[in-house]
Amino acid sequence: MTDTSTLNQLDQLKQFTTVVADTGDFQSIKEYAPQDATTNPSLILKAAQKEEYAALVDQAVASLKDSDLSGAALVDAVMDELLVLFGIEILKIVPGRVSTEVDARLSFDTQGTIAKAKTIIALYEKAGISRDRILIKIASTWEGINAAKELEKEGIHCNLTLLFSLAQAIHCAESKITLISPFVGRIMDWFKASTGKTYEGAEDPGVISVQSIYDYYKKFGYKTEVMGASFRNIGEILELAGCDLLTISPALLAELQESTAAVEQKLSEEKSAAKEIEKIEMNEKTFRWMMNEDAMATEKTAQGIRAFGVDIRKLEELIESKLG
Repeated sequence: MTDTSTLNQLDQLKQFTTVVADTGDFQSIKEYAPQDATTNPSLILKAAQKEEYAALVDQAVASLKDSDLSGAALVDAVMDELLVLFGIEILKIVPGRVSTEVDARLSFDTQGTIAKAKTIIALYEKAGISRDRILIKIASTWEGINAAKELEKEGIHCNLTLLFSLAQAIHCAESKITLISPFVGRIMDWFKASTGKTYEGAEDPGVISVQSIYDYYKKFGYKTEVMGASFRNIGEILELAGCDLLTISPALLAELQESTAAVEQKLSEEKSAAKEIEKIEMNEKTFRWMMNEDAMATEKTAQGIRAFGVDIRKLEELIESKLG
């Protein structure tokens, strides 16, 4: 057993949980040595606007500027190229996987999501990257999860994001999805706004949501990995120590690295297996009813899709300006 007395909290956490960097910033990824990295349109937009990453945007534009494509089709192709170029650079740093997100505007289009995912995977494979190192990130709508189910059958592994409810999590598990990203901080934000209360530690509703999903998966033997995401503070992270994976922003990785306070494993398969949990039979009617009854999950899923859609449009405008 490693002596934890001299380890910082980040290194202690890595003993219980796979740590993933939630960023498109290569320097941050190098600094904190995560196993995997996740990106989304907002993170790529933020990185693409930095001077040190302008060359990647220029490279994506240059690779297709003389193609037969034009208009929206050209912008779309450059966008795919840019997302993959970021992913390739990240994979030079992390030993594991990178998550690359499908256009959020396809969140209610099963076939469109499947086609876009295959395009992204083809670009990675053309660059010599094995599909085993890629997670295709898709919003956790009924249509998105169904698209991921079909992609998984073809060996294209998926990360279901914007996940706020047990209904979404169960449909993912029964669809044999590789990994889910239940959001913690955004759930807490919603409850704080609606109740006026401040939540900390084990009472945080986002923490409680991820714990319940983790418990359900381990109780019933589902193989889908749980990766807590969207953290507001390190208290939320520490309450989920032991979760399969946690994807953490550079600012919070820095906080964990600066502290040597003890980290206790809070989640484990043994604890989950011992709990009394009722199994839910999931189908479309049950899914849609459970989502309808969960105002937080319905609102936060829709809000997240809209926000990603806005940032995708901003990325397109950046590309359009480069295309002239």
